[in-house]
Amino acid sequence: MTIRVTIAGARGRMGQEAVHTIMKNPDMELVSVLDYKNVGKTLEDTNLFPPSYGAPIFTDLTELYEKTKPDVLVDLTSPESVYKHTKKALELNIRPVVGTTGFTDEELEELTAIAKTTGIGCIIAPNFAVGAVLMMKFAQQAAKYLPDVEIIEMHHDQKLDAPSGTGMKTANMISKIRPVHEQGHPKEKETIEGARGADYDGMRIHSVRLPGLVAHQQVLLGGEGQLLTIRHDSFNRGSFMSGIVLSVKTVMNLKELVYGLEHIID
Repeated sequence: MTIRVTIAGARGRMGQEAVHTIMKNPDMELVSVLDYKNVGKTLEDTNLFPPSYGAPIFTDLTELYEKTKPDVLVDLTSPESVYKHTKKALELNIRPVVGTTGFTDEELEELTAIAKTTGIGCIIAPNFAVGAVLMMKFAQQAAKYLPDVEIIEMHHDQKLDAPSGTGMKTANMISKIRPVHEQGHPKEKETIEGARGADYDGMRIHSVRLPGLVAHQQVLLGGEGQLLTIRHDSFNRGSFMSGIVLSVKTVMNLKELVYGLEHIID
């Protein structure tokens, strides 16, 4: 069966890469795209894609569904839009595959409940790079033995949220096996506010934003007389495409919300 796919955020850098990936995949068909503004009737009108890319553009998800009947929505938009897109897609029986971060805990709880009630699969992945998922899993395992942890996540300077979804997901995974405790000297004092980074159950998360970066993260785990560093680097957005393809195929067989690719990778 060919999976009918629609993409939100097709004109963005990740979105463009995803469009090419779906168009080249023999098991998938790009039937439409969702945009926040009227940029033309089809992808060809954007002057970003070849003339053969004739998927129609919609600004309303309900109209998009009625006219093109997608099975899956790949959402690569902004934190301001992704929650309402995901909720509406679930209500329309479209399976969301979401790569945008910035959900609140309350929003995730609500979307999880909707997916469970409707029986519609949903995947929200803070990072689609398989190597990044392995980095998070390895860091979680290591934290059993080296529970003093600092996370340094580094991204391009146009990223909207900090810490990144990957940084937050890593901390969340580690917190499930790491006893909550403060790190550093009990009397330490920041002479400049924020110098020690964000505090997550006593762990510290540091966000770096610079032009030239794509998506990078290292997890530092310290112990007596030793330091373990686990690092992953995405040098271009092609690194995320295998995870998107895997998610589109997997979500077709899900009946609930899955948060994080680690749950669908053996």
